[in-house]
Amino acid sequence: MLKALFQPRGVVVVGASRNPAKLGYGVARNLIVSGYRGALHFVNPGGGTLFDRPVHLDLASVPDPVDLAMIIIPAAAVPQALEDCGQRGVRVAIIGSGGFREIGPVGQALETRCLEIARRHGMRVLGPNSIGFLDTHLPIDTSFLPLPGPTPGDVAFLSHSGAICEAVIDWARGQGFGLSQLLSLGNQMDLSESELLPEVASDPHTRVIALYLEGVSQGRGFVENALRVSREKPVVALKVGRSSRGRAAVASHTGALAGDQAAYAAAFRKAGIVQAESSEETFDWARALAWCPLPGGPNVAVLTNAGGPGALAVDALDACGLQLADLSAKTVEGLKELLPPAASLNNPVDMLAAAGPAEYGGSLRLLLADAGVHSVLLILPPPPMSTAADVAGAILPVVRGASKPVVVALMGEDLIVNAARLFRQSHIPDYRFPERAASALKVLVERAAWLAAPVSEPLRGPAVERAAVEGLLRSAGESRPGFLSAPAAERLAAACGIPTPGGGMVRSPKEAVELAGRVGYPVALKLVSSAAVHKSDVGGVRLGLMDAAALKEAFGQLAQAAGSADGFEGALLQPMLSGGQEVIVGMLRDPQFGPLLMFGSGGLEVEGLGDVSFALAPLTLAEANALLDSTWAGRKLAGYRSLAAGDRGAVVQTLAALGQLGIDFPQVAEAEINPLYVFPEGRGVCALDVRIRLAPD
Repeated sequence: MLKALFQPRGVVVVGASRNPAKLGYGVARNLIVSGYRGALHFVNPGGGTLFDRPVHLDLASVPDPVDLAMIIIPAAAVPQALEDCGQRGVRVAIIGSGGFREIGPVGQALETRCLEIARRHGMRVLGPNSIGFLDTHLPIDTSFLPLPGPTPGDVAFLSHSGAICEAVIDWARGQGFGLSQLLSLGNQMDLSESELLPEVASDPHTRVIALYLEGVSQGRGFVENALRVSREKPVVALKVGRSSRGRAAVASHTGALAGDQAAYAAAFRKAGIVQAESSEETFDWARALAWCPLPGGPNVAVLTNAGGPGALAVDALDACGLQLADLSAKTVEGLKELLPPAASLNNPVDMLAAAGPAEYGGSLRLLLADAGVHSVLLILPPPPMSTAADVAGAILPVVRGASKPVVVALMGEDLIVNAARLFRQSHIPDYRFPERAASALKVLVERAAWLAAPVSEPLRGPAVERAAVEGLLRSAGESRPGFLSAPAAERLAAACGIPTPGGGMVRSPKEAVELAGRVGYPVALKLVSSAAVHKSDVGGVRLGLMDAAALKEAFGQLAQAAGSADGFEGALLQPMLSGGQEVIVGMLRDPQFGPLLMFGSGGLEVEGLGDVSFALAPLTLAEANALLDSTWAGRKLAGYRSLAAGDRGAVVQTLAALGQLGIDFPQVAEAEINPLYVFPEGRGVCALDVRIRLAPD
């Protein structure tokens, strides 16, 4: 049914105006100027003519065909206009008007009424607060933005911000790249980025999709749709509002550390979306992804006529995780014949200041022919003995015939204008400084690696005693919503297949000594109190207790510490463990994307160290390995100094179990193990401290 939006046979502008100062005039003008070839109708109660076309008094008098309506009238009149559209048989309406939920409850009520009308008629709606839709190849432009519009190109842009759309159109024209489609999403009363993304991806003229997002609707649906799209076409997203605001009603480390940015970053990674940090970066990367072949690896050759920019490039490549290619003897010999004796033939290749078209073209050809070179970063400041345009002319045929990416750091302003025009006409991405060029290469390498990675099935956690888990959750929820007691949390972990240390709950020094006699010294003693979520904050943990006397003294200290934490229930006694490493694992139910898993350095300083990473459940094995490898805690599991290599496989299984818990039991809001004790390889793990919080009803 969205064909009525993307390929309408007829468009009606409701609110078309003969006043050039009105937005309704701008919409009518842009549809005319864009060259839209379908039927075009204007509606305004004032009648008359506009652009030599009749202005109909109402929708009922508009002739066929009319699939798409652009509504640009005061907000209060929009419900009746939607009703008229529905009765007339319009399939999709774009509401360009503002004054809806963004202004508060009154606007929200108006928006709800509009949605009810649209659904009653089976009509889809883009907006409100949308500046419209345009397709430079169809062509069609339903926006009211100033002319000239975007040039035809291969980058589609979806945006929650209309003002950003306007700026990007003008900026893209100045940067020499065009747009295929542009969709202003507005308030997303009905149609959202999740549903529109696959539709835009199906456009044959679109090679890359860029997103400006303030949030997403249908979080899991967005990830699933984006993953399917990303397999076919690159998606670059700029998510705004990334500052940490914390999360209400969470008290675990996982909850404190998992801000909006962590959830979105995890969602984007799972969906194969490239996340940009700035508007400029978004389109730097989009151009490279649209215009360049993907590299076969991370090895980059740098070609320059000056040492300083070459050094900048080397530092930037290193910061991006790329590496300088080792040039073959054949390549070096070829460069030696081509370049002056003082030139530097090692990578980076410095041809010296006098290098002109012949040196640039010949050297680039040699570098691209080297099997050890996967891509080339070419640096071109204005050459002293020729023009940048002359050099560009020598470079273009070499790049056109290459199967490897070449990005250009075209440094300068006035003296490189003509060269920039030549590169852009040939779809060779140019950037003003080496750092931006290196960043573009990084994205190409990451895209190639992501596509090459085998697609694997999600991991299943250990066997779950489902009846036991359901019983524990039911009884805990009935008795005391919120965090489970420490013994209940430990029992639940064990029921999910996560090993626990044994021991148990003790309520007196006598019970503690009796249990320690069975468990064996040394032991640990941990405060159990509903008011003390972080036991260490109130001195509620005693470790390495070697005998009954030390144990009795420690129990008394915990009881005294509980004076600052009402609700003393006793203590959890556990055997002390040795020879392993401590990490933290956790699960938080994100309101947008569902179960979010955390892994990192555990212990008391988890929040201070910040050595944590997040991923959406369920994890594949590749995602689990990437999650561990992104932290020092995970890399340390390979062994470090006197530490033996830890049982990485058991950690992955624990993460899978937490993910399965979150997926299968939506009443679990948070689950955290800190620390998870990791024994040497092959000996498993042990959950030393488990916290689980149930969601409110």
